[in-house]
Amino acid sequence: MVSLAKQMVEVGALAAAQPGSASLAFPMPRQRGCPFDPPPALREIQDERQPVRVTIWDGSRPWLITGYELQRTLLVDPRLSSDPRQPGFPFQSSGMKVRRARTSTFIQMDNPRHNYYRRMLAGQFTVKKMLALRPAIERIVADHLDAMLAAGGPADLVQAFALPVPSLVICDLLGVPYAEHDLFQRASATLLRQETTPGEIIDATNELRRLALAMIERKQAEPADDIIGHLVAQHLSAGELTRDEVADMALLLLLAGHETTANQIALGTLALLCHPEQLALFRTMTGPDQVADAVEELLRYLSIGHVGRRRVALADIELGDTVIRPGDGVIFPDAAGNWDERAFARPEALDLTRRAYNHITFGYGTHQCLGQPLARVELQVAYQAIFNRIPSLRLAAGVEELRFRDDMNVYGVYELPVTW
Repeated sequence: MVSLAKQMVEVGALAAAQPGSASLAFPMPRQRGCPFDPPPALREIQDERQPVRVTIWDGSRPWLITGYELQRTLLVDPRLSSDPRQPGFPFQSSGMKVRRARTSTFIQMDNPRHNYYRRMLAGQFTVKKMLALRPAIERIVADHLDAMLAAGGPADLVQAFALPVPSLVICDLLGVPYAEHDLFQRASATLLRQETTPGEIIDATNELRRLALAMIERKQAEPADDIIGHLVAQHLSAGELTRDEVADMALLLLLAGHETTANQIALGTLALLCHPEQLALFRTMTGPDQVADAVEELLRYLSIGHVGRRRVALADIELGDTVIRPGDGVIFPDAAGNWDERAFARPEALDLTRRAYNHITFGYGTHQCLGQPLARVELQVAYQAIFNRIPSLRLAAGVEELRFRDDMNVYGVYELPVTW
């Protein structure tokens, strides 16, 4: 059987010659040697007003929305549903289809149900609360840099720093013992791999659910001032949530809270090392607003959610001469919107002075990322500490030798060998 990756390369090459072709496969392969750029075929079909038909893994043909303004318009359109139970929903893979059938979180719901559940967590992720966590995050970052420096180079920045830092932070917030990090990191890697089989998805999901249910039982016996403890004390005990719903919420936060930030830390560090003029500029940025601007630009430039946000139409949506029909899947690739030159001048340029706060890396509208205030603080602290503490940091391998996460639902780099 021809692998999915090979099929995508072959069909993508065909589509590059025929940008408007309905046979264009999604996701599309990136150009070799350009690990930060969106796939060339994606940029070729970019249109601010019209959707484009693409073909995904199961042969279905959802619509791709590539224009920045059109993405923002449709992401708040109630005629598009986030509910994977709706016919025609465009799943990322067969494994993801099975996973969605076995878990149900508020990000897979439409309003008013979505807002009902989201409000139970919103108070835990306010900007004020996340800023109050900054000293604790700084200590975690410093401890891991101390350990990496003490061990001496070369080191894998992913394993030594980028992965454990957000894992520790989200474990502390949720009240999950960090001793379980091997379990949830291994299981999350299984869940995020595009070619994971349904059986592997079921096994990983069950393993994580057992962990979450054990944590819930512990919080019931010993109340705690953490997010799982809050859900148990305030909502499970009041009958507003079931144990399964609390478990699904906890697992969503656990997985999303470390995978995305870890990959953004590593890939952003690589991007700065590959853009020495921007790195030199970053080293001069001492003000918190300057550092915040730089982080937003890295979030825009890299767009690690490369498989796109997924929706399905519930009613006709007319877009010029095109009509999206009920049951049609719709995909919103972040990289297309974030590299739309109508929204961002010279989008292919990494410019840390750009105030890119209007990027769509965290989504847009009611479903935008709940944990974005936490991610921003973690990234600001991590990038600043890495380059302030290790001014001579450099790659210990050529970029062409690195393994990029093209086969995962969250883009990044598997290892980042560095020395100093």
